[in-house]
Parts: sequence; structure tokens; C-alpha cells
Amino acid sequence: MSLQKLFTLSILSALILGASPANAALKLGDTAPDFTTQASLGGKPFTFSLADALKQGPVVLYFYPAAFSHGCTIEAHDFAEATYDFKLQGATVIGVSHDPIDTLNKFSVSECRSKFAVASDADGSIMKEYDAVMIGALNVANRTSYVITPDHKVLYTYSSLDPDKHVTNTLQAVQDWAAKNGQPSAKTGQP
Repeated sequence: MSLQKLFTLSILSALILGASPANAALKLGDTAPDFTTQASLGGKPFTFSLADALKQGPVVLYFYPAAFSHGCTIEAHDFAEATYDFKLQGATVIGVSHDPIDTLNKFSVSECRSKFAVASDADGSIMKEYDAVMIGALNVANRTSYVITPDHKVLYTYSSLDPDKHVTNTLQAVQDWAAKNGQPSAKTGQP
């Protein structure tokens, strides 16, 4: 049985049994757990460090169930389209899933359109620290998005299996933070 079919069956089983995604345990103002892991941008693997990324500005850290699944593809396309708008606010976007780095090398090119990085959490340790594990599906991330400020604090959190509002909500949180912190206001949209 393929990994994709196994993942789909796990999700369906969780839904049939009445399980729902967990609410994010990290609350506004909590200190975001630091982590370093393998990531890929444009098909090129590198080491991603949350602490290093936060030195550049806020980080949008979003967890997603599996590369190349329907909802995760939609979400990746949406984040790719909005990457310019996040960069205008000084924010870094990083997606995290349980997928191995070889899969993410492909996903980062095709679905993320080489616009932002995706990171591997093959052992599930990062999603556990962020309480972003899907109930009933061990080592599979719930679709949870965080905005983390440069002082390592959780500014915003949103959990929903529906990928539709993750980009809009996190971008608004980043824009609000930038406006309050004297960051230059920028128009949204591609140049």
C-alpha cells in the first residue's frame, strides 16, 4: 500500500471514529519552541533553524498533513502566491510535515513553486512540541499555523483542516504586527 493511500486511510479512520484536529496548545504570548531540521527550498536541501529565521523577522510556521495530498497542495499553492506579500512584511514562511526530505525536495519545486521552504519532521518531534499532531494519526500533523515574532513569542495560531483561511489569517496577523512595530507598510500583490 502506498504512503499516500495509507495516509488517506488514516485520515478517514480518524474522521469516521469522530476524531477531530486538536486545538493548538501554544497560546498567544507563549514562547515558541526552538528547532533545527532539514528543509528544502526549490529542491535544494538545507538546514533550517527557527532561531536564525527569527533574526530576520517574524516566521509563519505552518504544519500540514502530507505533501502532495489534496488540501496540502491547495495550501502550498496559496502560500506560494502570497510569499511576496509575506516578504514585504519581513516574514519567513516555512511549512512542516512528517514527509522525508526527498519527498519535500520535489514538493518544494512543484507545489511550493520554489517560493518558500518546507521542512521535514520525520520523527514528529516538532509537531509534538507545537501540539500540532492530528488526533488518531500518529506522526501526522494537523493543519495548524503559527505566527512567531522575532522575540520567539506566539503572536497568532489557527487550526483547521480546511486550508482556505491559513494564508489570509497569518498574513493579516503579520501585517498587523508589522504596523504596530514600525515596519514599513507595503502594498500587497506581485510587483
